[in-house]
Amino acid sequence: MKPYVICHMITSLDGGLHASSWTTSPDGDREDWSAYYEKIHRDFAADGWLVGRVTMAEMSKAEAHPPSDPSEVNRPVHIADDAAASHAIALDPSGRLHFSGADLDGDHVVVLLGRDVGDDHLAELATDGVSYIVSDGDEVDLAAMIRALGREFGIKRLLLEGGAGINGSLFAAGLVDELSLVVAPALDARKGGDRIVEFGEEGLAGKCTLSLMSCTEVGSGLLHLRYRVSKA
Repeated sequence: MKPYVICHMITSLDGGLHASSWTTSPDGDREDWSAYYEKIHRDFAADGWLVGRVTMAEMSKAEAHPPSDPSEVNRPVHIADDAAASHAIALDPSGRLHFSGADLDGDHVVVLLGRDVGDDHLAELATDGVSYIVSDGDEVDLAAMIRALGREFGIKRLLLEGGAGINGSLFAAGLVDELSLVVAPALDARKGGDRIVEFGEEGLAGKCTLSLMSCTEVGSGLLHLRYRVSKA
């Protein structure tokens, strides 16, 4: 069964994603805003969170370290910890991410990989205690991957907290059930700055609709907006 997917993001009023570029506010500062965002993240009580390769690379700084004597690897699924209560999940089709252990801040690492990723990389992940799912087809089937997270790891609620690219891909595929935006009293205003969601030249017109579920003032000038996402 597909997990319930919530795209959970914090943004400036004009859609900026990097708080270091935002204006300041007398209502609160970036540390306050980050703390509220993380509290809402915890309150969702999700079984896992999903980001793309670039975002995960900012958290995992390890270099490549394939085992000198790799054992036979499992495809398409390797479950290193079947008792994990929470999961840190990365979409990494080319197998470019490396890890120094099996978890990030207590969340068990799971990597979603493309079919052409080599056995040496899979062996490295397995040796580090990392779980993975390898795509069956030439292209990564996001819907199949998300369903596999539910089937293989028991994930029922998943927070999507990636960059614009991975967010847009899941929206376009009809895999997002809810959008959760924590909106800060700040402006970014940089030319060509990041977006919350991005999907090629065509965008998302005709692919999904949003309807407001709630709007809550949470403190330090922040608003928490929740939208139900449906296929158009």
